[in-house]
Amino acid sequence: MSRQLARALPAAMPTLYRRVLRPALFARGRDPEVIHDEMLRLLGAAARSPALLRLIAATLGGGPDDPAAHRRVFGLDFPSPIGLAAGFDKNAVAVPALAALGFGFVEVGTVTRWPQEGSPRPRLFRLPADEALINRMGFNNQGAEAVAARLAHLPPLSVPLGISLGKSKSTPLDQAEADYLASLEALHPYGDYFAINVSSPNTPGLRTLQERDRLDALLAALITRLLALGAAEGRPTPRPLLVKVSPDLDDAGLADVVAVCLARGASGLIATNTTLARDGLTSAASEPGGLSGRPLHARAVAVVRHLRNLAGDALPIIGGGGIFTPDDAQRMLDAGATLLQVYTSFIYEGPDIARRLARGLVAR
Repeated sequence: MSRQLARALPAAMPTLYRRVLRPALFARGRDPEVIHDEMLRLLGAAARSPALLRLIAATLGGGPDDPAAHRRVFGLDFPSPIGLAAGFDKNAVAVPALAALGFGFVEVGTVTRWPQEGSPRPRLFRLPADEALINRMGFNNQGAEAVAARLAHLPPLSVPLGISLGKSKSTPLDQAEADYLASLEALHPYGDYFAINVSSPNTPGLRTLQERDRLDALLAALITRLLALGAAEGRPTPRPLLVKVSPDLDDAGLADVVAVCLARGASGLIATNTTLARDGLTSAASEPGGLSGRPLHARAVAVVRHLRNLAGDALPIIGGGGIFTPDDAQRMLDAGATLLQVYTSFIYEGPDIARRLARGLVAR
């Protein structure tokens, strides 16, 4: 049965998801966050079953077995350039299942030092006409110690694991360094790279950490600690540290971020986070929060292109924002991205999105 399913399901999945599964998941009156939590529980259960992981990989995952899909970036080997962005699996409950779906890397979080509930519900909204999401989740997560304890029992992965770190809402801005450092120390043994989220629009004041002086102080502290932690482990180089930037920064702000990253020795950039802009929407979008999906794509591509022009080849860029098709992915790569991340298209296009994008890029 599983062999027949493995042969038939990949070709049928896009149609099956759009015509049957997505309408059921998007049914009127169903809270998108509740659906998200239910799907994450199912993936978490699958993550604990080697047999189910093999079935997922055979039917929905299994990225292109082609050297053209492989990337070596930040000293890490990525079997595919298509990764899953932070925000989907905040507490690292389903990482093996997500890797089995064909993602070339998985980024968990955003994780904060202290557990926090996040913003009041409802806080996640779909805009189907625009293939977009608005969220104001507010870094809801179980905290760095709890996520570290879960990752300690994770089996070896076939793909790199990124961990996104954010500031706890209860921590004052002038204590942000200590907050990030505590999370980094707790999670350091488990991440292949770390992303510093200073660009979410849903934690008050967080985006001010992108300002030149604040970012400089934060990166100085984090990179110093990474060097010390790496030396204690006998690592010749520290684990990579990336900075995730906002699409709402102007050119001067982007230039400041690049200058600080180059001066302090950051490993790369992630562009972009969600946007507060509502340009190009056909839907009424009165809900506050960060917008992701197709309407973000043009701005995200422009930001990646500008960052590449500023940084040259010194800072690899993970590009994300409205990547739904291989053409979208290629456009982002042409702008200067080295790797790519998706989230919203995973919700709208279905569980085989990573494989379809990666194979589409290889076919090009």
